[in-house]
Amino acid sequence: MTTTFRTIEGTYQGAPFHMVGDGFRVSNYFPSGNNFGQRFSPFILMDYNAPFVFPPSSKTKGVGAHPHRGFETVSIAYDGYVEHHDNHGNHGIIGPGDVQWMTAGSGLLHKEYHEKEFSQRGGSFHFIQLWVNLPRANKMHPPQYQELLKSNMGRVALPNDGGEVRIIAGEYNGVRGPASTFTPIHLFDIDFKANGRAQFELPSSFNTAALVLRGEAKINETTIASEGTFVLFGNTSGEIVIEGQSDDTLVIILSGEPINEPIFQQGPFVMNSREEITEAYQDFQSGKMGNANF
Repeated sequence: MTTTFRTIEGTYQGAPFHMVGDGFRVSNYFPSGNNFGQRFSPFILMDYNAPFVFPPSSKTKGVGAHPHRGFETVSIAYDGYVEHHDNHGNHGIIGPGDVQWMTAGSGLLHKEYHEKEFSQRGGSFHFIQLWVNLPRANKMHPPQYQELLKSNMGRVALPNDGGEVRIIAGEYNGVRGPASTFTPIHLFDIDFKANGRAQFELPSSFNTAALVLRGEAKINETTIASEGTFVLFGNTSGEIVIEGQSDDTLVIILSGEPINEPIFQQGPFVMNSREEITEAYQDFQSGKMGNANF
């Protein structure tokens, strides 16, 4: 039988690398790197810290206390260690293979920085941070925090010893990931061995893309995507087939049901109207989101 492939709408690169605080050297893929608008809802931001070696430092590098409201932050670690604190009492350290899923909801302050021992010894740092929108009904949900450890991820071996799929959210081949989400999301990465092959089909209405994090991949038997290439799929039905072109090729898949509501984003807040953004700033400045001494 002839395979019907999901269409590839386009391939993209991120913006030039820049520092966020002094601990994250990132390329922004959207919204500033590529202005997708609501085309890639529910995902509203992706900062990619490609592998970068930080030298040993006695100073802890990172980002100090800052507020968020109306969405979730998802931090995915491949190399290096990040520590998180927020003013709702949540604290965690994530390292290679771990994920931190923070629901800002009605509003909180948090800080993210290199874990002390990693800072002191230095080393390779490889991370992704996503911002995932919340629907209007959940924007003021109480803040919450999920620490998703490597040992708890869903896993599916590819045929013919071709590698492994690690499921963070949603499912792949009937295996579910540990993340709890407010809207339907599939988030998984695929660690290929040379000539490993992954086949899957996701709902055509879900906005779906792949980012090659390491190595080189062939997509739908025609498109070669090198390291750092973001592949956006069209909203058509059909299979996605990805083949690793070398040992240690790594690809992440993002797919989610779009939230068809107005978006107003300003700074660290993502709401449905300009008035709600104004209210968020007022609540932050008046201390309703808590103080920065934590």
